[in-house]
Amino acid sequence: MLEEAMKLAVLVAVLLIVGAVVAIVAQRRSVREPGPASDLDAEADANRWVVRLGAGLAGIDVRAQAGAGGSAAQSLTDATEHLRTARAQLTAARTPDQYAQVTRTAVEGLHHVQAARTGLGMDAGVGAGAGAAGQVPMPMPMPMPVSVSVRTAISGPVDQAGRVVRNSERPSRAASRSVTAAS
Repeated sequence: MLEEAMKLAVLVAVLLIVGAVVAIVAQRRSVREPGPASDLDAEADANRWVVRLGAGLAGIDVRAQAGAGGSAAQSLTDATEHLRTARAQLTAARTPDQYAQVTRTAVEGLHHVQAARTGLGMDAGVGAGAGAAGQVPMPMPMPMPVSVSVRTAISGPVDQAGRVVRNSERPSRAASRSVTAAS
């Protein structure tokens, strides 16, 4: 009887292990084929690409745009037109396929931004990415602006050039009052 119980325990353990392996394989297969889970996900993805295109155009200095000639000027014009088109498409889009078209339009615009930056002699930056034919590349994170305060409780006062003023370099109270009064 003990022997039968051991056989049954081993059989249950084997079945549990096989079931766990099947579950892991099924989960990995579902992760390999990511896609927008809903219309809202597709809309958010398309919107990210449109914002990225707008940021790419905004990142080019106005003076550089004004001095652009030849292919750089045409690339800037094409990128701006793609931005307008993508915004209009995003406003009208309702299905994942329509949002995918918005994304494709924005990615094409990003290629024009990259070409314009190259034509202007600027760093081409992070482009739209290279994807397979007809496949939209994965979004790359956009650089976030960083704000750093120069003044801290430890460093002390800062002069006009942004350097920390040491105690020996601090002007006297009378000198600082006269400077303030003269200003």
